[in-house]
Amino acid sequence: MSFQNPKTFLSPDFIIRAAAQPWELEGVRALRQAVFVNEQGIFETDDRDEIDDIAMPLAAISTFAAEADQVVGTVRIHEETPGIWRGSRLAVAQSHRRMGRLGAELIHLAVSTANGRGCDTFLAQVQMQNVPLFKRLRWAPLSTIEVHGVPHMEMQADLTFYPPIPDPFAGWKTLSTRRRPK
Repeated sequence: MSFQNPKTFLSPDFIIRAAAQPWELEGVRALRQAVFVNEQGIFETDDRDEIDDIAMPLAAISTFAAEADQVVGTVRIHEETPGIWRGSRLAVAQSHRRMGRLGAELIHLAVSTANGRGCDTFLAQVQMQNVPLFKRLRWAPLSTIEVHGVPHMEMQADLTFYPPIPDPFAGWKTLSTRRRPK
């Protein structure tokens, strides 16, 4: 019998997939509201726009007792013009930002999904504090822009780093580890 180090514990599993169930879609909406309206104050009342009508919402879902529990991360993707895809509204719940690689996992799902659907170019307008993460994930900065009064970097993904996936609804599980405070 093996015992886990008492100073280390495993946080929940996370499911990374396209959101489809009504509770997942509501969780995506609530998380975006919490991050972009309540926390960052970028929007006054709601961040929803016309892109939501055509975008595919992706989600990071925490689990409890091996069952899907709540949406703790999201990003949306859409095909802007044939072959040109965009990601936007990347958000991770404040309570889960230091738990692992949820943002990176969502970015991977976003670009790989688009790549599996004929993407030639994948772009995103990235908040400046997230540019280092995107650079580590093989994104190239293109230009500095302002979006909704907030500085952003227009960036492009290196598609060779993101193998196409055929079914974003199947997704995958990821496990995050962290240390307990002393």
